Amino acid sequence: MTSTPLAPGSAGTPADRAPVRAAYFVSDSTGITAETLGNALLANFPGFTFVRHTIPFVDSPEGAANVVRDIAAAHGRGLAPIVFTTTKDAAVDSVLAAAPATRIDLLGGHLTDLEGALGTTASEQLGQFHTVGDTERYFARMRAVEYAIEHDDGQSSRALDLADVIIIAPSRCGKTPTTMYLALQYGLLVANYPLTDDDFPTDGLPRLVAPYGARCFGLTTTPLRLSQVRHERRPNSTYSSLAQCTLELRRAEELYRRTRVPFLNSSTKSVEEMSAVILQTLKVRP
Repeated sequence: MTSTPLAPGSAGTPADRAPVRAAYFVSDSTGITAETLGNALLANFPGFTFVRHTIPFVDSPEGAANVVRDIAAAHGRGLAPIVFTTTKDAAVDSVLAAAPATRIDLLGGHLTDLEGALGTTASEQLGQFHTVGDTERYFARMRAVEYAIEHDDGQSSRALDLADVIIIAPSRCGKTPTTMYLALQYGLLVANYPLTDDDFPTDGLPRLVAPYGARCFGLTTTPLRLSQVRHERRPNSTYSSLAQCTLELRRAEELYRRTRVPFLNSSTKSVEEMSAVILQTLKVRP
């Protein structure tokens, strides 16, 4: 049965019928900045359900007018739109300002403040944040992604000594997405290694990663969550059974404690949060 969204601000709303609002991320470039900052702000209001729309490359008044029509339609459906913008063209901003919505300009006064501090005006060229710009940093990230792919799930031991971080965990605890995030976002060389039945019993770390214990970080989760995730991959198998998941997580956590490998529970954390904890704990500087 599909529940009908209540009007925004309704008191006593059940969790499954949270107030619904439309959220628009509008940018004159890729929309990544608007989306990232906007979602970071929206995360502070868990009592709402947000219907999200990312609209990139709005770089003309005509394009902005199309966006305003879309926003007006959402307003007409009672979704009380909130619009996050990262647009620099005054003509585009003027059109967006007419939308029937709460607009949050994510550049706004910040650019003015920076212009004052730096004694110059901001460039009007679009998409400055996401241009290659620093070529060396760009290629470093690409090399890091290649390294992450090669060293995913313990596939290779080549140049493992170069790894900034080695993530170890049972299968489906979040190793690969965390590895890729650290590579893409920070350009770090990250490998990950799956803890399997072949690695137990053992007193120390698995042979492949044992020489690099100081760079290892462990992940765990809850048995129920792990079982649910594994069921999507191999339903009704020993691999996804609650008993097997409980066993693997218990062994992994015992191993982490015995070898003094720091670890965290990934069941309630985002990839961004896990990455921040890993960097802080291992004192890795991107």
